[in-house]
Amino acid sequence: MKTQELVEEIAKLTLTEAADLVKALEEKFGVSAAAMSVAAAPAAGAAAAADAPAAKTDYEIFLKDAGANKIGVIKVVKEITGLGLGDAKAIVDGAPKTIKDKVPAEDAKKFEAQLKEAGATVELK
Repeated sequence: MKTQELVEEIAKLTLTEAADLVKALEEKFGVSAAAMSVAAAPAAGAAAAADAPAAKTDYEIFLKDAGANKIGVIKVVKEITGLGLGDAKAIVDGAPKTIKDKVPAEDAKKFEAQLKEAGATVELK
């Protein structure tokens, strides 16, 4: 892998992923990143600034409870996931459970409203 390609890949990491990378490199090579902290501080600050203003774009739709109208919730889960009736029922019966992951914010809010309207208790994570 070329240096520039590696730099581009590292630039895509979240701050948590970058911290995990530093720990892994320290363990692998038996070195400390502390000596490089003065040089890395401006880069870390730039990465934090880049991450900070970005709003969360993808959500996990988490079904806490189906509520009293379980059949209505199953129908909504079936519609949201595109699964068959049996699979949608299994998800609802398995609550608390994630219904769908990596849902764009606009769709997540819409799905949350549909599920709540059907009587479910839902959380966006």
